[in-house]
Amino acid sequence: MRFCVCGASGFLGNALAARLRAQGHTVVSHVRREPDGPDESHWDPDVGEVDQAVIDASDVVVNLSGAAIAHWPWTPSYRRELLDSRVSTTTTIAEAVARAPQPPALLSGSGINAYGEDRGDTLLVEGTPRGPGFLADVVEAWEVSAAPAIAAGARVCFLRTAPVLDRSGGLLRVVALPFRLGVGGRLGSGQQYFPMISLRDWLGAVTFLAEDADASGPYNLVAPEPATNAEFTRALAGALHRPSMVPVPSLAMRLALGGLSALALGSLRAAPRKLEEEGFTFADRDVRDVVATALDAKGQSAA
Repeated sequence: MRFCVCGASGFLGNALAARLRAQGHTVVSHVRREPDGPDESHWDPDVGEVDQAVIDASDVVVNLSGAAIAHWPWTPSYRRELLDSRVSTTTTIAEAVARAPQPPALLSGSGINAYGEDRGDTLLVEGTPRGPGFLADVVEAWEVSAAPAIAAGARVCFLRTAPVLDRSGGLLRVVALPFRLGVGGRLGSGQQYFPMISLRDWLGAVTFLAEDADASGPYNLVAPEPATNAEFTRALAGALHRPSMVPVPSLAMRLALGGLSALALGSLRAAPRKLEEEGFTFADRDVRDVVATALDAKGQSAA
């Protein structure tokens, strides 16, 4: 198959492009700089500029572009960037998909915060109504931006991605550091649900959705067995053979991180109902499996 990947320079995009090429697919990466060879194409989503010929020739377009959520501080200008960077890229791609003579499938990046920032013990599946909060508003606008592709008859999947854990990058590098230093611990009460997924399952799920001609709509990309922050803390500390005796008070996190603290203290008990119903098999179902694979303790490279 021919893939076009937007956001291929990021943690997830880079891993996805490498996986697809290893599987024998053709991948063209959209880059903002000058292209370096035939497997790259220039685009500028800020002004709606994209190589239409690349989109026309693709079977699947994957858009993972957007400013990093894990950024501090969340100033008013950065909140605007979080929103605009997602809406502009998705709008540019969706309109290009709509113009294609035979619109390719669009796998559009999204976030598990579609359901809000703190939903307690409520089980969150794809049919659950969205919740309140800034990030939920961002995700809603992000997904709505794909409307031109849907209107043109393209198959569109929304990748409602939970934090992806892997030693090669992303959140785990930040989270694991205090544990390696022996000062790790739960965040706040630790009873809040912390959604997560291993990189190999995220890559497998995206590939599954790309190849399934019947897949469409939102999908929760999250490990099947929800875990609390306290359970994650114990699993990470155990895998690293370190103590986990230094809890971080909720008030201290709110004072230090402001709005960003909602990502750590909010509870999202999400489950991947649609993926499992449609036949995807997770390699890492619970928090211990996800952590072990993320730390490369289970031979992830061979998976």
